[in-house]
Amino acid sequence: MRYVSALLLLAVTIACFIGIFIITGNHKFTPDILLQNDIAQTVRENMNDLDVLEKKFPHTDISVYDTEGFCIYPAGNTSTLNDARTNGDLCLAVTDRNRFLATATISDPSFLAYNTAFKRLTFSAVILFIIITAAAISFYIYIARNILSPFRKMKEFAGRIAMGDLDSPLEMEQSNMFGVFTESFDIMREELKASKARETELKHKEKELVAELSHDLKTPITGINTICDVLSVKVSDEYILGKVGGIQKKTQQMENLVSDLLTASLDDLGEMTVNCTDEFSCVLLDIIRAADSRSLANGCTIPECMIHIDRKRMEQVIGNIFSNSYKYANTPIDIECALSGDYLKLSVTDHGKGVPADELDLIMNKFYRGKNIKDSGIDGSGLGLYIASALMAKMNGELICSCKGGGLTVTLMILMS
Repeated sequence: MRYVSALLLLAVTIACFIGIFIITGNHKFTPDILLQNDIAQTVRENMNDLDVLEKKFPHTDISVYDTEGFCIYPAGNTSTLNDARTNGDLCLAVTDRNRFLATATISDPSFLAYNTAFKRLTFSAVILFIIITAAAISFYIYIARNILSPFRKMKEFAGRIAMGDLDSPLEMEQSNMFGVFTESFDIMREELKASKARETELKHKEKELVAELSHDLKTPITGINTICDVLSVKVSDEYILGKVGGIQKKTQQMENLVSDLLTASLDDLGEMTVNCTDEFSCVLLDIIRAADSRSLANGCTIPECMIHIDRKRMEQVIGNIFSNSYKYANTPIDIECALSGDYLKLSVTDHGKGVPADELDLIMNKFYRGKNIKDSGIDGSGLGLYIASALMAKMNGELICSCKGGGLTVTLMILMS
């Protein structure tokens, strides 16, 4: 916009000056022949008394130069004939028949009129230029304030909306000619904000529903598990005992799945609480033994120290790690433990196929299951390592997955007190 205004102003200015030169160049002036002849006649007749010129022609500026080009009238004038010619004066030759007497000069009326007209037109052009400049500046200020500035604000507003800022309203001014348009933008913001609030509320209710259903499912699962325990004691038929064992195994899988689902839902709702206390590091041995139901883990020595953990949550973390190892590797498990700065470093390594390097950072995401795992047909929810990682973070620790050769290594960084 500013470039358009500048070009318009320049074009108008050039047009004004072109008009001045055309007008002044085409102006025609008619010389006063009678006056010129009268002056020449008077000088010829009064060569000895040229002061008569002032009396006879009081309003005409007359100078007289001798045959050598020196001024002889008026007295005291030191200019020469060449100076008069340079100034554009009109030269009149004064002769007596064939004898040259002098040269009389008067200011060229056409030259004077030309200068006068040029000065007037130049003054008018300057005034016109000032008016056009002021108009152009006023027009630009008007455009910038009433058009460019509102559009700039709407552009910034759209950027904030794209960044997710739905709380800052779009400011409106009374002089804004796009008031209705601007108001529509702000109404859109309010509707987006309300829609986002409804979406958040629905997601929250959905998570609450999943948590409630997961909690409610625990009761019938526990009942089925109890019935299986009773049947395994009361029934002696091997066939029936085998079926009861299969039911118990599936029940245990369902219980683990529901437990993980409940924990993940509580984490989404911000209700997965962790209450850390100071414990002796030897408590980890008890937790490992309880989690190693298949006795696949080798023995390890745990340095004596105090650790800051929630024992119940740590049981859940290590239980999920062992459960994953049983499910996907089903190999002997190596346990290593060492001090590392302010942390006790506990590493759990199996000897399965491991995890591809490009998936190591993904396996702790919610519901993520690797490509190899999906193709294997093994059931799972993709919540085990996600929950374990979230719980370790809440206990001010960290869970790290790595592959060293074959197998997967899960390292727990447990904060010491």
